[in-house]
Amino acid sequence: MKRFIALAVAIVAINSAMACTNFIITRGASADGSNIISYSADSHQLFGALYKHTGGKHRAGEMVDIHEWDTGRYLGQIPQVATTYSTVGNMNEHQLIIAETTYGGRPELETGKGVMDYGSLIYIALQRARTAREAIEVIVDLANTYGYASSGESFSIADPNEAWIMELIGKGERDRGIVWVACRIPDGTVCAHANQARITTFPKNDPDNCLYAPDVISFAREMGYYNGTDEDFSFSDTYAPLDFSGMRACEARVWSFFNRVATGMDKYLDYAMGYNPANRMPLWITPDSKVTLKAVMDYMRDHYEGTPMDMTRAEDAGTGGTGLAYRWRPMNFEVDGVKYLNERATATQQTGFWFVAQSRKWLPDPVGGILWFGVDDAATSALTPIYCATSEVPECFSQENGSMLEYSDKSAFWLVNRVANFAYLRYNRIAADIRKQIDRWENSCIEEVAQIDKIATAKYERSPKAAIKYTTRYSTAKAAQMFESWSELDKYLLTKYIDGNIKAEVSERKFKDNGHDATIPGDIIFEGYGQAWKRAVAASDNGTLRVPDNK
Repeated sequence: MKRFIALAVAIVAINSAMACTNFIITRGASADGSNIISYSADSHQLFGALYKHTGGKHRAGEMVDIHEWDTGRYLGQIPQVATTYSTVGNMNEHQLIIAETTYGGRPELETGKGVMDYGSLIYIALQRARTAREAIEVIVDLANTYGYASSGESFSIADPNEAWIMELIGKGERDRGIVWVACRIPDGTVCAHANQARITTFPKNDPDNCLYAPDVISFAREMGYYNGTDEDFSFSDTYAPLDFSGMRACEARVWSFFNRVATGMDKYLDYAMGYNPANRMPLWITPDSKVTLKAVMDYMRDHYEGTPMDMTRAEDAGTGGTGLAYRWRPMNFEVDGVKYLNERATATQQTGFWFVAQSRKWLPDPVGGILWFGVDDAATSALTPIYCATSEVPECFSQENGSMLEYSDKSAFWLVNRVANFAYLRYNRIAADIRKQIDRWENSCIEEVAQIDKIATAKYERSPKAAIKYTTRYSTAKAAQMFESWSELDKYLLTKYIDGNIKAEVSERKFKDNGHDATIPGDIIFEGYGQAWKRAVAASDNGTLRVPDNK
C-alpha cells in the first residue's frame, strides 16, 4: 500500500517531464559497421527544419552571437575560432554526430547567468570539433569558460571510430561551469537515453574509456549531495535522483528499445514501469544480432507495442476506438480523486524533427557521413538521406520556409503534420496506409544510397568538390521527391477516408466504383469503433442513447 501511495504522488511529476529520445548503436553492433545515433527533437514549440552552417576561415576578433535554442533568447557573445567546419543538422563534414536529451536534474543547479545553452553547445561543438573526444573537450571548455545556461543534459556523441554518452549539469549560483562524466560505449553494444541521467558509477582511472570533471565528486560533497566513497559515487543518483517519472516516462523508452534488440529484458519491466527503482537497467547492452539501419528507423516509431504499456491495445478506451497510439497532453489526469497517467512513448506527436545518422569509417568523410532526416512524428513520417557535406538545404526543410506560427504549402513540416493529424482520426486504418509508404520509401532509399556511395566515392578520388556537388544534388533531389510523394499521399488518404468512411479499392490507390458510373464509389465501409470504446460510451450513458427493448 505504501508503494501505491508513493507512485500516486510521484506521477504528478510526469506532466513536467522533458522530451527527446536517443539511441546509440556502435559500429560493432550495427549490421553495416557504421556508428549510428538516432534522435527525436520533441517539443510543442519546435518547428521542424534542417539547420546549416557553412564553415571556413574567420577574422581575428570576430564574435559569435549566442541565442538559446529553445526560446531564441539572446544570451551573449563568444569569440569565433580561426576555422569552423561545415554542418548540416546535427552532423558535420567530418562525420561527427551530436544529439541530446534533457534530464533536468537538481533544479538549484540551473542558472540563467551562463552564455552557453545546451543547443548552442551542440551546434558550436559541431563547428569546432573533428572527433567525439574533441567535441567533449569543446563542450567542457565552452561551458566552463562562458557559463552554462541550461539544466542537466545527456549527449550522444559519435564519429566514425567511437561513440560516447556524456552527461553534464551546471553548478548553480556557486559557479557558472559544469560537472560532467563521459563514457565511451563499448564497441559491439548499444546504448540509449531519454530524459533521465543514466551514468551511475564509472571508472576513475581509465581515460581511454571514461572522462570526467576533476571536481565531479568533490562538488557533490561540498553541496551535501554525497558523503560516500569515491568508488561508489553515482553521477545519476547524485545529480538527477531517480523517481517514478524518471522510470515510467523516461527510462521506459530505453527499456523498450533494449527489449526490441535483446532477449531477457523482461526482467527489468518492473523498473521501466516505475515500480522497482532498485532493479536498474545497465547503461549499455549487447544486442542478440547486428542491428540494421532500417530497424533503428523503426525502433524510433515505438509506442510500446506488444508490452504491458502498449498504447494501441484494443481493450484501452483511451485509443478512442480506433487504435490511436497518442494521448493529448497533459501526461497525467485525475478521476474521482485517483491519479492516472498517459504513457510517453518514443514516437510522439510533438516531434519537431528527427533523424538517424551514420558515421561510416570505410568511406571518405563527405560520402561516409549521412543524416537520414525527417520532420514531425516518426511513426507517420519518412526519413530522407542527406549527405553530411551537402552545400545546401532542400527547400522543403529550410528554416526560412514557414514556422510554428506560419503555414507554408512548401514546408515538409506542415505537409507531414497534415498527414499525421488526419491519421490520428482513424489511426488503426490510416496509419497502416502511411506505414506502407514509409517502408517503400525508406527501403528504396537505402538500396539507392548504396549505389550513390559508389559513384560519389569514385568522384571523390578524382575531385572532392565534384563528390560534394554530386551528393548535394542527390540530397536535395530526394527531399523534393519525398515531399511530392507525401503530397500525393495526402490527397489519397483524404479521398479514401473522407467523413469517417472507407472507400473500397480494387488495387492499391485504385478505388472501386459502383459499376454504373466511374465517378461514384462502390462498397463504402462504415467501420465504427472498437468494443472498448463502445463499452466506455455505454457505461457513461444516462439512458439517452439506449435503444428500448421492443419485447
